[in-house]
Amino acid sequence: MKFLTATDRYIFRLVMLPLLATLAIAASLLLLDKMLTLFDFVAAEGGPVSVVWRMLANLIPEYLSLGIPIGLLLGILLAFRKLATSSELDIFRAVGMSYFRLLRVPFLLAIALAAVNFAIVGFVQPSARYLYEELRFELRSGAFGAKVRVGEFNNVGKNLTMRIDESRNNGNALSGMFVYAQGNKGQSIAVTAEKGQFLRTDDPDTILLRLEKGTLVHDAPNYKSPRVLSFTSHDVPIPLPQIESFRSRGGKDREYLITELVQIGNDMQRPAPERDSAWANFHFRLVEVAMMLLLPLLALALAIPPKRSTSALGVFLSIVMVVTYHKINEYAESVGAMGIVDPFIALWAPFVLFAALIIWMYHVIAHVPGGQPIGALEVFATKAGTWFKKLFRWGRKSRLATIGMPLPQEGS
Repeated sequence: MKFLTATDRYIFRLVMLPLLATLAIAASLLLLDKMLTLFDFVAAEGGPVSVVWRMLANLIPEYLSLGIPIGLLLGILLAFRKLATSSELDIFRAVGMSYFRLLRVPFLLAIALAAVNFAIVGFVQPSARYLYEELRFELRSGAFGAKVRVGEFNNVGKNLTMRIDESRNNGNALSGMFVYAQGNKGQSIAVTAEKGQFLRTDDPDTILLRLEKGTLVHDAPNYKSPRVLSFTSHDVPIPLPQIESFRSRGGKDREYLITELVQIGNDMQRPAPERDSAWANFHFRLVEVAMMLLLPLLALALAIPPKRSTSALGVFLSIVMVVTYHKINEYAESVGAMGIVDPFIALWAPFVLFAALIIWMYHVIAHVPGGQPIGALEVFATKAGTWFKKLFRWGRKSRLATIGMPLPQEGS
């Protein structure tokens, strides 16, 4: 930090506060939105609550890869907007500092965060995404020991159906039991009991259901009539279903490390669609990271409002542009993966156009006297705001006239 001047350190402080705040807010909102969905999913599958936190932890890298660029953009934009509205930017310009010189610290932050984001999307996020999918699979397969749902008919094991009316003491005291089992040769057993309890056995693949005070009905094709038996205590062994092993990592493109995508793309023995899909995802990750190096120029171009104006149109437009570009990249990735367009052209052509637009906007704000890259939009927004104010003022006057109140005079 010794090579940074006092001005650089001042700009660094101005940028970091909104950057960290935006990143924290964006990540929190995304996690909270996903948390509700995961709680419903885990509750429906009967899994433990702790799985929700593990699944959310594996989603953090994915949300950081989206939040870091937005945080960087808004951090720089809000910092320079504050400098512009407080006339400090005019002072820096008056002492001979160019806009590009003032962007030294933002560019250093952009390079550092781009490297961090490259590590996330290239190596951390694929592994985390695979662990997230594995947790979803284990929940659905019952690997977490999902409980039998009370008040519903549950398929437990092979050809075995069970229903429990009430469960107490964390499942150790069951009441209102119904068990129905069907054999391979047409035999069937139906059992009702007042109480029941699950017990462990020496065989890890089998649990024991001990029923008390019930009735057993045994039927078979060679029976003239079903056999009925009343019992005080009866044990029913229940074979646990075999839990299928989860697939290996790489079932989807976003689960591959970026180095693995290169290997797949260069492997001529693989089918062409698979290689196109790998290259499309590879270039998608690269352009998303490369775009971060352009954000300081975009933020500066949108941060400076017209003179004697405090319009925040640039803040809104910056988010729209970044999100739109991200969606365009997603569409371009799907087009490249299908082989319609070469993945390199599909992903880098929008990047070149986006970069040209940003460089033009920076040139207008930095080198054109009085230049305003979104000046036309600012004028339109101002006129639209004035029209809405008049519209609401007219509506207020009409209501006052209706109830017989005196209308406010101009200037009052």
